[in-house]
Amino acid sequence: MCTKLRLLKCYAWSTLLYGCESWTISKRTESQLEAAEMWFLRRMLRIACTDKVSNDQVLQRANTSRNLLKVIVSRQIRFVGPVMRKNQLKAGCC
Repeated sequence: MCTKLRLLKCYAWSTLLYGCESWTISKRTESQLEAAEMWFLRRMLRIACTDKVSNDQVLQRANTSRNLLKVIVSRQIRFVGPVMRKNQLKAGCC
């Protein structure tokens, strides 16, 4: 399971999160991202859509927690620094 999670974060998340630094996250987008994360985990655990397994049980079976939105927020916060410094440099030179 550990290897599957590492592959998920390496390949699927890198593709999914391309350019997420500039996204505006609404409630609808947030719920879609959470649903996508749970879909990935259910596919990895081979849990069918018709099975009555709660999201909490899926997270326990995968020994993980919801991380996708946390990763997006941390990337957006890291991106703000260079943008703010760029604006300060332009204001100071002209």
